[in-house]
Amino acid sequence: MDYVTSLFARKVVAAAGSGIDAAAMLAQVGIDPDAPWNPGQMIPAARYYAMLEAIAGQIDATDLPIRTGASMRLDEYGALGLAFKAATTLGASYARVERYARLWTSVVEYELRPTTGGTLFILHRAGDRHLGMRLSNEATLASAVSIARQVCPVPLSPVEVLIRHPAPPRVAAHEAWFGCPVRFGAGLDAILYDDETLARPNILGDEGISHYLAAHLDAELSELTTEPPLVTQARAAIAQALSEGTPKMAEIARGLGLSARSFHRRLSDHGMTFQTLTEETRRDLAEGLLRDESHSLAEIAFLTGFSEQSAFTRAFKRWVGTTPASYRKRLSHG
Repeated sequence: MDYVTSLFARKVVAAAGSGIDAAAMLAQVGIDPDAPWNPGQMIPAARYYAMLEAIAGQIDATDLPIRTGASMRLDEYGALGLAFKAATTLGASYARVERYARLWTSVVEYELRPTTGGTLFILHRAGDRHLGMRLSNEATLASAVSIARQVCPVPLSPVEVLIRHPAPPRVAAHEAWFGCPVRFGAGLDAILYDDETLARPNILGDEGISHYLAAHLDAELSELTTEPPLVTQARAAIAQALSEGTPKMAEIARGLGLSARSFHRRLSDHGMTFQTLTEETRRDLAEGLLRDESHSLAEIAFLTGFSEQSAFTRAFKRWVGTTPASYRKRLSHG
């Protein structure tokens, strides 16, 4: 069963205000309204979406996702929120979300993707774009900007926000909150940042603390359900193919005895995309190879599918917030 953290449901209900029966809405998704807030408590995603639609049936929910996102605070996210704060740059903070979001939800994956004009922070969520999911996606994007502003030393606005579904009746609140154009009916749910913004040092960035928290989060991830055999097999096939460059989905699918369409669908069923799986495999392989002093940085760049060491260095810094050389040096002194 797919799930999300109860924190999201509580935040939405609080943002909805007096126009709804808050206790009844929380009870609908299995949350005791009188109990302390516990982000570790998970609720079924289907119930969460249904609750959003029930709220929209009682109040004008056009601006609800923006109010919800604006209310999010990093201190409420537990260890992941601390890791976001402690990362050295905003790009590294978002890389933490990309890697550890499974601790909060099984229905959403995040991806950092370089593109013309900067880098996209992409929200991947499979399924029909019913009202509950549309409201949830908007709130998630608003939340992503809210937590970024909490670590940025200067006022922050994205270059552009992209949203797949059609625009609601009014978009003024969306554009006012994001501080940039919001393009509905786009091909992605994503936030576009320029490179300067993502490279800016965070207010409380601390490489040592960030490394410690990442280890803690890795331990939490390892306690989650073991990934499906298909995903494990795909990771192995991708790792083997990387020395010849970035692998193609069709080629990996063929090696697993699947059509590209079937492979894509089965990954989607597990809440994954081929692009995200490839990126994760690259990062994990790079971190493992850096522990072996016998491999030069140039060799590791080649083995992880990069044509140039400089491209590998940029990607690795985006993943973990430091260069491969600094990461290896830290390991040798650890």
